[in-house]
Amino acid sequence: MSTEQSHQGAMEQFSYDDKVVKKYILASLFWGFAALAAGVTIAFQMASWKFNFGLEWITFGRLRPLHTNAAIFAFVGNAIFAGTFYSTQRLAKARLFNSFMANIQFWLWQLIIAGGGASLLLGYSHGKEYAELEWPFDIAIAVAWVLWGVNILGTLWKRREKHIYVAIWFYLATFVTVAVLHIVNSIEMPVSLMKSYPVYAGVQDALVQWWYGHNAVAFFLTTPFLGLMYYFVPKAANRPVYSYRLSIIHFWSLIFLYIWAGPHHLLYSTLPDWAQTLGMVFSVALWAPSWGGMINGLLTLRGAWDKVRRDPVLKFLATAVTFYGMATFEGPLMSIKSVNHLAHFTDWVVGHVHSGTIGWNYMMVAGIFYFMIPRIWNTKLYSIKLANLQFWTATIGLLMYMMSMWVAGITQGLMWRAIDDGGRLVYPQFVETVVRIIPMYWIRAFGGVLVLIGFCLMLYNIYMTIKGAKEEKEAVYQAPALTPGNDAHDTPHRRLEGMPMVFTILSLLAILVGSLIEIVPTLTSHKYIKEKTFMKPYTPLELAGRDVYIKEGCYVCHSQLVRPAPDEYIRYGEVSMAEEHVYDRPFQWGSRRIGPDLARVGGKYNNMWHYKHMIDPRAVTPGSLMPVYPWLAKHKYDQKSLRKKMKVMASLGVPYSEEEIANANENAVKQAKEIATDLAKSGVDMSIQDKEMVALIAYLQKLGADIKRYKKEKGDVAQSEGGEQ
Repeated sequence: MSTEQSHQGAMEQFSYDDKVVKKYILASLFWGFAALAAGVTIAFQMASWKFNFGLEWITFGRLRPLHTNAAIFAFVGNAIFAGTFYSTQRLAKARLFNSFMANIQFWLWQLIIAGGGASLLLGYSHGKEYAELEWPFDIAIAVAWVLWGVNILGTLWKRREKHIYVAIWFYLATFVTVAVLHIVNSIEMPVSLMKSYPVYAGVQDALVQWWYGHNAVAFFLTTPFLGLMYYFVPKAANRPVYSYRLSIIHFWSLIFLYIWAGPHHLLYSTLPDWAQTLGMVFSVALWAPSWGGMINGLLTLRGAWDKVRRDPVLKFLATAVTFYGMATFEGPLMSIKSVNHLAHFTDWVVGHVHSGTIGWNYMMVAGIFYFMIPRIWNTKLYSIKLANLQFWTATIGLLMYMMSMWVAGITQGLMWRAIDDGGRLVYPQFVETVVRIIPMYWIRAFGGVLVLIGFCLMLYNIYMTIKGAKEEKEAVYQAPALTPGNDAHDTPHRRLEGMPMVFTILSLLAILVGSLIEIVPTLTSHKYIKEKTFMKPYTPLELAGRDVYIKEGCYVCHSQLVRPAPDEYIRYGEVSMAEEHVYDRPFQWGSRRIGPDLARVGGKYNNMWHYKHMIDPRAVTPGSLMPVYPWLAKHKYDQKSLRKKMKVMASLGVPYSEEEIANANENAVKQAKEIATDLAKSGVDMSIQDKEMVALIAYLQKLGADIKRYKKEKGDVAQSEGGEQ
């Protein structure tokens, strides 16, 4: 399994630091249960709004970002650290560079997870997909990530193997790319300890966010796991990797192409057409390297299929690689513009995502944990039968989940765009599409229960395995020291594998090419930064309401982007313009439409309608799945920080005058009183005027108001049927 040993020196003794690996395994299992439990909860909340239980801190809008962050960074993140520390030491034939540093990183990472999770439940959210944690956590994440990367590079510096194996290529690319993604996407201006605004706005923020969001999936959920695949599949099968040449092609083409694909999340948006097209083209091109990796993994198992049937480790690993192939076929397919128009904003995307996170990541984690745990605890797996039962439970649950979401998503997409011969929407009421797919939500929920049950079986199996282990001293190994020698017979790539730092720098350059070409023109273009615009900056009260909207996670259910399509024009109104979002930090285009788009909701309903909609959504929209929000009528909106928020916005280019900033509180109170007075006509007590409800109503009434005024002034008012919200 180890790379070719060249230039041998004197024999040296060494041991591996598996104590920190054990910690990461146990942490991954703990957080994995929490992530899956949260996922099952929000699945039932989608099937019935009553599962929100009327509690502020466990609504779907707050639990959903907790679930995604826990699954990605807590469950999968800890598994990555466990697998990479275990395999790198053995591939390098060297002890971990710095065990103290690894332990500092471990505890820092757990504090980030625990603190970040609590902050999301309390409503402290940055409002950006997979990057919801606020700025103090962003700094801590960067520190922890650097500690991991330094430890990997330091271990390679101490190595006793000349060439770095293919698994380590992927670890190095993961380190530099995630660092770049996280830092660039997290540039923000703090307002307070738990509040900040991104430096990017509107279209620019959307591009940076999905350059980050897509590649967080690529370089956190994919490349490190491909590295783990290249180590654990051959190890478990006791066979060499099928093709060394294919692994070279797979690696370099994947990391170069993947970074370009982010804009496929923004098709039919106000992003420049050239960027959208690039995102689509490179997404389709990803079929080749992705399937090259899958083929390399599966063909490594050729001749070992009988063992795959008997060995739960190989069963999980083979299934994981298969699901990787399925997910990486479906992703590029959904990036084709015509398919994307149907799929985007629907539950089809949810099914696709979970085929990767459960089918690829969870199955891979189960396989590598079942491989590692008996070895580092020096014992045998407690029960192969339980492992097999877990496998089938998880697989059946995942298939139920995926297929129900495929059906739900395609149903949604077709119903949304159905237009009759008279040019009218066949389903003008958005809630009609919601009611139709509720049976699929129940199937998804029970599929999630099966996945969670399978995970609990693994927890018990691993607990009993560790419980039966005997305490033994740290094993000592021997290997010759690495000494300089003649590389004349090595190929160019083979020589490169002997230079980890050069390899890392070249990997960085490979991912920077696409990043710079796509992002820099959009960030520097004056087309998206206009000194004179028909858009008016948010008033102090509207800004406070927008923050309430983000706090409650409304963006996870509602989009604010009307795409250039007949059905969307009829249902929602005027197609979105880039200029509309010039003051939006962060942008709020959304990634799903569990509820209708809100880009043109301002002025569509009166203030009392919005009030009733928050207190009891079904009072105005029978069949709605939206939770109740009674606390919005009880909690006061944040008046103390209004001036500070406006100052930060002004420093970022929003044209607030000094007078407007100085009078922020007074202006907010005045606008709030106007809304409260209007609500009082319908019997609402005037004490509502300083509550979050009023601020949120002010924000919602702002949406689309400026473009409607602009079009009216031009004599070009959009005529739309406007389905019920």
